[in-house]
Amino acid sequence: MTHHYQQLSPHVIIMHAEHETDRPILAAITGERRTLLMDAGNSPAHAELFRRELKRRGVRLPEIMALTHWHWDHTFGMQAWGIPAAAHEETARALSLLRELDWSDGCLLSLISDGIISEESATDIRKEFGSGRDIRITEPDIRFRDRIEFDLGGVVCELVHVGGDHSADSCILHVREDRVLFLGDALGPSVYGGPRKYTSAAFLKLLSTAYGYNAHWIVESHGVPMSGEEFRRDLEGWGELAQVVERFGHDRERVIREMKDFLKSDQLPKDLLQGLDYFMAGLEPV
Repeated sequence: MTHHYQQLSPHVIIMHAEHETDRPILAAITGERRTLLMDAGNSPAHAELFRRELKRRGVRLPEIMALTHWHWDHTFGMQAWGIPAAAHEETARALSLLRELDWSDGCLLSLISDGIISEESATDIRKEFGSGRDIRITEPDIRFRDRIEFDLGGVVCELVHVGGDHSADSCILHVREDRVLFLGDALGPSVYGGPRKYTSAAFLKLLSTAYGYNAHWIVESHGVPMSGEEFRRDLEGWGELAQVVERFGHDRERVIREMKDFLKSDQLPKDLLQGLDYFMAGLEPV
């Protein structure tokens, strides 16, 4: 399996996402005094690959870590880094609840039935960790409520709590001088504890927050980095869909008709049809 790395901007190197076991993007932001790591990786093995690449490039290794949210694929590599982690207080709370678990098959099953993780996550955890699952959860050292700033020397990173459907603790990381915005999974639908769903109002709020940074690069953790323009183009249909759902709610046929008019097309692309299901699932019951 080849691993892809990219110098995204003067201070930012990323390791691209890998979908086989749901490995999200990792990033190292290097200033004159410090290197900050965005997210820990989904396992010590994932973390180790990135650390080796940073060493190979002669980049100062991370001394502090910022977490975007608590989900396993972003945090289960924490034990491998041995550096202080900054996280939202809800991220810390969620991780502390996972500390005592043994991650056996029985444990995974009960987490699924409690709606804490999904079948897909359990499958990926089994694949990533094998049968002897030595998963040690470390709790964050620095907790914040709204936002926290890291001055790395010549470059400042802001970690800002935005919440949303995917995970209530979701944060975004803005690398100010490089105009790089890491969204984590904030724009994703909810994945745990029920059907996948989006709330149109929450989605639109996040979208306008993301647009507001006017970033050169916008990075979603399981996607490919996009320029600000590409991101706007890519999400134009989704933004419109959310607005139409806001207006016409449960009238699915009307929503589809409005979207076809908007796209000047006689059918909706597959991703937007799926998005429609997510938004419909997110509506208040009539």
